[in-house]
Amino acid sequence: MDLFVTSTDLTVTAPTSAASAFIPSPATPYQGDIARYWDHEARPVNLRLGDVDGLYHHHYGIGDIDHAALGDTEDSAYEKKLIAELHRLESAQADVLLNHLGSIGRDDTLVDAGCGRGGSMVMAHQRFGCKVEGVTLSAKQADFANQRARELGIDDSVRARVCNMLSTPFETGQAAASWNNESSMYVDLHDLFAEHSRVLAVGGRYVTITGCWNPRYGQPSKWVSQINAHFECNIHSRREYMRAMADNRLVPQAVIDLTPETLPYWELRATSSLVTGIEEAFINSYKDGSFQYVLIAADRV
Repeated sequence: MDLFVTSTDLTVTAPTSAASAFIPSPATPYQGDIARYWDHEARPVNLRLGDVDGLYHHHYGIGDIDHAALGDTEDSAYEKKLIAELHRLESAQADVLLNHLGSIGRDDTLVDAGCGRGGSMVMAHQRFGCKVEGVTLSAKQADFANQRARELGIDDSVRARVCNMLSTPFETGQAAASWNNESSMYVDLHDLFAEHSRVLAVGGRYVTITGCWNPRYGQPSKWVSQINAHFECNIHSRREYMRAMADNRLVPQAVIDLTPETLPYWELRATSSLVTGIEEAFINSYKDGSFQYVLIAADRV
């Protein structure tokens, strides 16, 4: 599908300024729907978790629950501890992604395709000291991410742009590494990987963490269909990821099934005050094998 959009930096103006940022118009009705969806999204599950330490993510978590940190469910502080634990697990997920980027130097540039409110970008810069460029269809998300970068004093190195991830403003071969963290289900994979392959230097690393339906199940299950409807996305099969990478000079170096590691996050979230109604679909699809949570790390050849 052709989703070309002319990209631009998101310029956030001071409250006293009459100027406003130019936001590119969506190229397709679907793209416009996604931009509106994320511009209006303000779920407590994303914002309250980010309030724990100022890292605002738009992905899920992995790892074992620290029950000692949670303490007694009857404790008045239990819900606050539960939120902190959910946030710890989602930051642990971002750490696992960053672990697979390979050797990154301070002079390198990284690209976060579908950067959300910028939590992973901040973590990447804090770890590697390098420049991190993010793209998102949502002006609201980009505004938020850029504001956080200014507050942290890293806006010279961390920047979000309002832009289509299938047609980015970056130079060919500019990036040492790039990633999609739970954002690839909004686009055609061949178009997506063609753009990552263009932006990455030869030998550069691409990483994705994503939910995908299991071809061995036969077809997307009813649970996967519910997740698609909830997020207005189109979940791909794991087979589609592998084929599209092979067609675009991305050679997988690691394929890791994270399903067992993410199930505790969902089971804990289902007991919290932050439920959104989609928890059952994730839990059931992971348990029946129709849905998988995977990490794929591939090198540009």
